Amino acid sequence: MTTKYESGSVLTGKVTGIQPYGAFVALDEQTQGLVHISEIKHGFVKDINDVLSVGDEVKVKVIQVDEEKGKISLSIKATEEEPVRQQPKKPRRQGTVKAATPEAEAEGFNTLKDKLQEWIEQSQANDLIKK
Repeated sequence: MTTKYESGSVLTGKVTGIQPYGAFVALDEQTQGLVHISEIKHGFVKDINDVLSVGDEVKVKVIQVDEEKGKISLSIKATEEEPVRQQPKKPRRQGTVKAATPEAEAEGFNTLKDKLQEWIEQSQANDLIKK
């Protein structure tokens, strides 16, 4: 492989093969590079076949050239502007829990306790009246 291609170069190539991990792109008659699945497009790509097909012409950017291994890493998404992401909606603010005051703590279930005794007495009085 010659050092014909340099990192940062933007070229047009043709998709020659698709694998689950990426797409092979021919840059010329003798040279191919790999576009890893993470470099196909901005966002998540579950299946490359949903985005690319063999024979597609694509614009790619050379990310890395490994002369020793004879490999060229390419990116399609590096040639495209990243889409503007909409800010997620802020969750509605829930009501706040107020700290218990000493007066509120004094009331709490004690008021039920006091009322319960009153209700029992009323019930017993009603039972006596019915008899």
